Amino acid sequence: MRRSDGGRWRRGRGAAFARPLLRGPAQVMFLADARSGAVFCLALCAADWRYGCYALGGAALGAGTARLLHVARDRVASGLEGFNSCLLALCFAVFLGAGRLSTVLLAAVGCAVTSVITAAAVRLLHVWHLPPLTLPYCLLAGAVTIAAPAFRRIRPDGGSLAVLPRASSGPTELRPGELWRAFFRNVSEVFFLDEWYVGALLLAGLLVASRAAALVACAGSASGIVTAWALGAPAARIADGTMGYNAVLVALALCGVFLTAAPATLLYALLGAATATAVTPAVAHLLAPSGGHVFTWPFVLTTLGFLTAARSFPRLTPALGSGT
Repeated sequence: MRRSDGGRWRRGRGAAFARPLLRGPAQVMFLADARSGAVFCLALCAADWRYGCYALGGAALGAGTARLLHVARDRVASGLEGFNSCLLALCFAVFLGAGRLSTVLLAAVGCAVTSVITAAAVRLLHVWHLPPLTLPYCLLAGAVTIAAPAFRRIRPDGGSLAVLPRASSGPTELRPGELWRAFFRNVSEVFFLDEWYVGALLLAGLLVASRAAALVACAGSASGIVTAWALGAPAARIADGTMGYNAVLVALALCGVFLTAAPATLLYALLGAATATAVTPAVAHLLAPSGGHVFTWPFVLTTLGFLTAARSFPRLTPALGSGT
């Protein structure tokens, strides 16, 4: 009987540890659901098992550092202290090479620093009652990828993964095969991956937690495709998902996460998604001298702007618990 009780205690402790850890990857798409986090990690492993390890390890390091610094327990438990470090670790794995020891060490240090930058961003933006979103990740990822060529031990091999650093070129007509791949890649590129099946698995993870969130993500992806096509973006850039992933994040943020879901809110969110799509090449050109790494800057800038403006529109009300 004692052994059985001990087994239950260990299982309880294991579940109590695993749930906040898995919520880190889930919070990349605004979910506090450990099941979705598990599906997201499996989706990353489908592309490369090391990506799943980096994402989960990054979330663990970010959350662990936040605990050591005595950040509010509810933030750690809900995954809010793990998603920026999750993205940062995965970014380093994709951009700098997952199999390099220097990448592992840099990701570990970067994830710890992310907790400090997150605390600063939360404190600063709280003055305007705005969330930090992925601002800490963007700042650190941008700093490291810009500096990487100067350091022989961490600089990546081969060409840059920059998005649209030069004037657009190529055909703009989308073929059916490119269209459906773009739809899923807009979701997978949130995690830097262009495999369409990863996007499908990520949508399944969203569906596990919320059918409404999955539908909003689909609407955001479609909005990104339509906007990019209407503006004449090259079909190759639309098909690989690099033009539309920010639209997915903006749609999710503005419809149901920070603003109460409603028909008017959905239209507002899709307008935001279209805006983020148009802003993406603008950010790429602005950052072209330093490599053109867009990351999720269009999402951050568009969402903060639209959330600030929403206070002037009575039909758009803040969602409960949206103060994060």
